[in-house]
Amino acid sequence: QVQLVESGGGLVQAGGSLRLSCAVTGSDFRLDIMAWYRQAPGKQRDGIAAITPVGSPNYDSSVKGRFTISRDNAKNMVYLQMHSLKPEDTGVYYCNAVRRNYPWGQGTQVTVTS
Repeated sequence: QVQLVESGGGLVQAGGSLRLSCAVTGSDFRLDIMAWYRQAPGKQRDGIAAITPVGSPNYDSSVKGRFTISRDNAKNMVYLQMHSLKPEDTGVYYCNAVRRNYPWGQGTQVTVTS
């Protein structure tokens, strides 16, 4: 059974940085396009960054230039380095594989204060 465990969230002031981690077990990780999703309070969960098995990234316009997605295929890990955080980045962050419908993890809360 696939398990996704996110970590690294926290409370940070605007302009600050955080690094999120996602540990993946039970999947063919090296074959999956992995993505980070954000669910802001009262809103739906949206994809914000994705990375192919060979490391090519893609970003939503809301985070491009501020966030960097990366992966370590040897460790089955996905990361999201976040810089220049804004209050609108507040939300619960999840990782998952694109188009795989793996069970969602618990996510990690990111709160950015102004």
